[in-house]
Amino acid sequence: MPEQALPEPGLTVDGLVRRAAQRWPARTALRLGDRAVSYAELDARVDAVAAGLRRLAGSDGASIAVATVLDPDFAALYYATARSGNVIVSLNPMMREAGLRHVLAVSRSTVAVVTAEMYDRVAWIRDDLPDLRSVVVFDPESLTLAGTDTTVSSLLAAPDDLGAASGDTTTDPDATACLHFTSGTSGAPRAVQLTHRNLTVNAAQTAYAQGMDDGSVTLNQLPLFHLMHLNSAVWAGATQVLFPGDDTAAALTAANEAGATHYFSLPVRLARLAADPGLKDLRLTTARGIFSGGSALPPRAARALEEHFKIPAVQGYGLAEASPIVTIDAPGSSGTGSCGFPVADTEVRIVDLDTGADAPAGAKGEIFVRGPQVMKGYLGEPDGSHLDAAGWLATGDVGRLDPDGRLYVTDRRSDVFKRDNELVAPAEVEEVLQAHPAVRECAVFGHPDPFSGHVPHALIALRGPADEEQVIADVRDFTDARLAEYQRIAHLTVVDAVPRSRNGKVQRRALREQFAPATTTSA
Repeated sequence: MPEQALPEPGLTVDGLVRRAAQRWPARTALRLGDRAVSYAELDARVDAVAAGLRRLAGSDGASIAVATVLDPDFAALYYATARSGNVIVSLNPMMREAGLRHVLAVSRSTVAVVTAEMYDRVAWIRDDLPDLRSVVVFDPESLTLAGTDTTVSSLLAAPDDLGAASGDTTTDPDATACLHFTSGTSGAPRAVQLTHRNLTVNAAQTAYAQGMDDGSVTLNQLPLFHLMHLNSAVWAGATQVLFPGDDTAAALTAANEAGATHYFSLPVRLARLAADPGLKDLRLTTARGIFSGGSALPPRAARALEEHFKIPAVQGYGLAEASPIVTIDAPGSSGTGSCGFPVADTEVRIVDLDTGADAPAGAKGEIFVRGPQVMKGYLGEPDGSHLDAAGWLATGDVGRLDPDGRLYVTDRRSDVFKRDNELVAPAEVEEVLQAHPAVRECAVFGHPDPFSGHVPHALIALRGPADEEQVIADVRDFTDARLAEYQRIAHLTVVDAVPRSRNGKVQRRALREQFAPATTTSA
């Protein structure tokens, strides 16, 4: 196990990669296919890109939005943003125009680094974003600026700029390092302010809990780059092998070839793998654990993987407001189905939903957390207003603690739910549905799904008589064009009127209980 000590008080986010380059300069930090980047090379690239970002951003403290693609260049951009004295804004590459407009406007991003597919979406809304000075098109081969009036070949600094970028930027560890947008119960994405201390502490907490050190090799089969995986591996000095794509059998082969000690994947992929008849022919020869997170991995699937591969299937629990990790099941623990124990210096308590008092052991209630990884606050709100008087954060999730202190997450108190690894806010989907001319009213809730956790289920009431099959087809085409893939409606039911409570409110949990067992139309 690695050393449990948390980071020194002054460590900044870009200091993670500087520290790794000093301790393990020749060790491979990131590998994607045939591309391999050592920690020394990554640190040098961070210096160069930081100088380029300074030129584009125009001033320290600016927000720079970057698409979180699973590529070594994202790591360079992420750490370079901190080293340039600016704040990184994480952009989900699947965002559509409305989501991009909101994130870029609220964060007041001056630079956006996007994929080629995203560029047209940003161009469509560019006039609505007066703060956005430069748009950079990101691809695996280069970083090129596509500005309104000029184009440059890359963000790499000119030789005479490197001196200005070679030293760490003096930064308050309690200053905001990253804005991560998440969804609240109203569906309006909120900007979570994560400090350098939040992120570096959580990197150390996560690496220790996952048994990661400078001899570890992680196989990362995720659609996007999640900061917890990047930062924890850099803190530990581990090698990250990146494997974008859905082919789990090929990912397992790559893990074996790389000598991976840790295999990271999505719950939906692992659940499908556990149910695949081809599982009997697959092996993991060097991995010490299968790590799942973001949403629940069904216990049945976890047990099937553990029995077949003879290694633990480990889950964790976290949220953006906690940088994100709160608990992780220890490899070799006997808590299948749990999210494990709190990470170092972190406390978890369960609060009765009705009384607000601490719930007894084993009883369900709202999950409250306290620790050094809990966010600074939401952008635009007073710092600390998200905490109660004793410094606890109410998560909005429901769970229980077993007698040994393991956390089991059982439900979401809010209306927001997770599909695969992405948060879906029903209000955002409803806003798009309501724009369809045939829809009089609508309601969206999370429909339980054995692979994805929950998927969107929409009820629609029509404005007048119509061919229901044709309307359903039209509504699907309309919404699919305007929603990210993870937001797209999986089940659609036509009703005479959306059921409401006596005071006129939509009660999504009641709708799930009423309509989830049987649907009229499903994707």
